[in-house]
Amino acid sequence: MICQRCGYCCTNLLCVIVIDPEKGIDDIDNLRGLDQLKERCPHLTGDKPGEYGCAVHHYPWFKETGCGRHNEHYPEKPCVMGVYIVDKEKT
Repeated sequence: MICQRCGYCCTNLLCVIVIDPEKGIDDIDNLRGLDQLKERCPHLTGDKPGEYGCAVHHYPWFKETGCGRHNEHYPEKPCVMGVYIVDKEKT
């Protein structure tokens, strides 16, 4: 999917995050579950749907994370949830 930078995944879904980006994903102690209902992902940048970004997206290990693999599905189509969230923000 083509991410619309709506922030929905990073602010509403339970996921595993990397604590220290420099250490990567090979050290199990550098990973932790994050409940976005209780806290925002520390790697999420921006504060407006359509303009969010990811501070760890450029690391080579990112494509091996759940977040990185999420975009493998339908790589040529925009994320439906993202389109909805961004369009809703405009109204």
